[in-house]
Amino acid sequence: MHTILGAGGAVANALTRELENINETIRLVSRKPIKSDNKNVSWKKADLLNYNELLEASKGSSVIYLTAGLVYDKKIWAEQWPVIMQNFINLGKETGARLIFFDNVYMYGLVDGPMKEETPYKPCSVKGGIRAKIANMLMTEVKAGTIRASIARGADFYGTDNMNSFVDMMVLDKYAKGETAQWIGNPNKLHNFSYIPDMGKGMFLLGQHPESDNQVWHMPTAPAITGKQFIEMTARVYGVKPKFFTVKKFMLWIFGLFKKVVMGTVEMYYQYDHDYIFNSDKFEKAFKVKPTSYEDGLKLMSETLYAKK
Repeated sequence: MHTILGAGGAVANALTRELENINETIRLVSRKPIKSDNKNVSWKKADLLNYNELLEASKGSSVIYLTAGLVYDKKIWAEQWPVIMQNFINLGKETGARLIFFDNVYMYGLVDGPMKEETPYKPCSVKGGIRAKIANMLMTEVKAGTIRASIARGADFYGTDNMNSFVDMMVLDKYAKGETAQWIGNPNKLHNFSYIPDMGKGMFLLGQHPESDNQVWHMPTAPAITGKQFIEMTARVYGVKPKFFTVKKFMLWIFGLFKKVVMGTVEMYYQYDHDYIFNSDKFEKAFKVKPTSYEDGLKLMSETLYAKK
């Protein structure tokens, strides 16, 4: 059985679709009910902060994935992420299941050059420090031989089914409505964007290959391009003029006074004001896969989730 903790999010949904394609038995674990017409998919209610509930939901698992996304607030992250990670580790010890954690790149901090799996952790934000802490918690247990676990990392997303991505919300959705797009930071800086279906496929492949355990893997992601190139490409796909305005750090801070989620983005502004280059060569070579091109991903989004209004 494959168990997904934090089910219902964009990556979890993409992973579920991949597992359904090969007739796997899937257990979705979340606080809110998730319905499925697939006879191989079941839902179990559990709180990620409650170990006993998680253990009951995870019994019989061969692989347990953690794909949770918490409220974008550093105080909540500081309180809850270490508890969730310790619960995840304990599940691995008690059930013997392989563990795969979906992570981001905040722990690397501001990197001069490409971010790779061996890039040292030098967080320059509170949320980055928390991410470094929980990643170290997991891999310390791996080194001690108490669990089998891997970390899968993605860059900033696009192609979400819940608009939890700034490019989905501020570029794709805007052009789909014929409106002016917005861009955080410097549009002339390089940036990668991970396509959500590729993240699901990447997690799926790790789950199918036990030999990939006990490592960090960067999920397949198209090469970095400038924000301006991304905007122009999106505009071509939607058949609109590439109109946009930039959102500076001070503007984010002002917006954040009225919306807490936006305030959480302020300390991460460095990611949008400097080159952000995410390298996934290791995964692509090991699994012989290529990430979806931006052109193809954007075209599909323009026909489905972010179709012209």
